[in-house]
Amino acid sequence: MLLCIDCGNTNTVLSIWDGTRFLCTLRTATEHQRTADQYYVWYSTLIQHHRIDAQISDVIISSTVPRVVFNLRVFADRYFNARPLVVGKPECLLPHAPRVDQGTQVGPDRLVNTAGAYDRHGGDLIVVDFGTATTFDVVAHDGAYVGGVIAPGVNLSLEALHAAAAALPHVDVTKPQQVIGTNTVACMQSGVFWGYVGLVREICDRIRAEFDHPMRIIGTGGLASLFAQGDVLFDTIEDDLTMHGLTVIHAYNKENGAI
Repeated sequence: MLLCIDCGNTNTVLSIWDGTRFLCTLRTATEHQRTADQYYVWYSTLIQHHRIDAQISDVIISSTVPRVVFNLRVFADRYFNARPLVVGKPECLLPHAPRVDQGTQVGPDRLVNTAGAYDRHGGDLIVVDFGTATTFDVVAHDGAYVGGVIAPGVNLSLEALHAAAAALPHVDVTKPQQVIGTNTVACMQSGVFWGYVGLVREICDRIRAEFDHPMRIIGTGGLASLFAQGDVLFDTIEDDLTMHGLTVIHAYNKENGAI
């Protein structure tokens, strides 16, 4: 079985792929000081809870936090006797090489989302990922990542607003009943929710105009389904797009003898 690990700035997610489906998905906070042994204690405890007898033979990692990769490598080697494939490293082959400015390093999460989205939907896509940052990935007709946009994430914006304005409280991200708020919390929720609906719509419209091709918009990330309530922003919502992309990249490397 394949263990897929997606390490983001906020959360680290592990999913077990049996070749046809994901058996379970486990989530924890990203902490760079967590050791390989601590990963295993957490992992093995939850696996027992899910009552899964997972015989892991392969591991693939995508991480936007370089400091955690070493301990994840040790975790894979020590407990599964597997040399992990790390997206973004030279030895990890991509189904389609990105076409960006020379010397530019594309984030592993964006490469993985591109691979997953192209595998499911073909090319000419905009992938909107609601993570710590809100990213827009442009996927060409042949599956190559050709650039995108990075905006502050929703929760990051709320934290910055609270930190910079002492009188403003922490609020949950939710769709407000109306645009005009009649109290502080409602005003903040409206500004964040409808502000990001407008941000997504405007950026996607401008990408489409610049790309000069009909494009489908794929939403992913924890808040994608929430913002889909605001307007017809997305053609499709993909909850497991990143994990699917990891399975696509792993299969491609296996087929081409890289692992």
